[in-house]
Amino acid sequence: MTSSDPSTATVRRVVEWPDTDASGHHHNSLIMRLFEDAERALLDAAGLAGTYFPTAPRVRQEIDFTGKLYFRQPVTTTITLERVGRTSLTWHFEVWGEAFGDVPRRRAASGRVICAHVPAGTDRSAPWPDAVRAALTPREDAG
Repeated sequence: MTSSDPSTATVRRVVEWPDTDASGHHHNSLIMRLFEDAERALLDAAGLAGTYFPTAPRVRQEIDFTGKLYFRQPVTTTITLERVGRTSLTWHFEVWGEAFGDVPRRRAASGRVICAHVPAGTDRSAPWPDAVRAALTPREDAG
């Protein structure tokens, strides 16, 4: 992760052989795995991974695929917490394939993921705990 802002994270990975399909480029499921990797990094840095994941099911996902990723290509994924609602979070993400051989750097996908807060033992959404809101809110510099 490369950001000090608790509401954004960037991770870098390489496309592995199992991430590709018969067409020779990435399988569509790779994009959500890259998003989830960045999401986990952000939540780990905020100290929330253990409390967030068991209570935050995805309720909406939308992805625009705009470019191919290839085996061994470096990839950069950035997520930003776009909105903290009363009972949901909206993440925005972009996945970029870095320059690779004759392929220039280009965006491979972007989208949004909405997660609801559903406390353990319940089947309905509920307001986010204050600790989650505080941990994900950018802090004003005191200087």
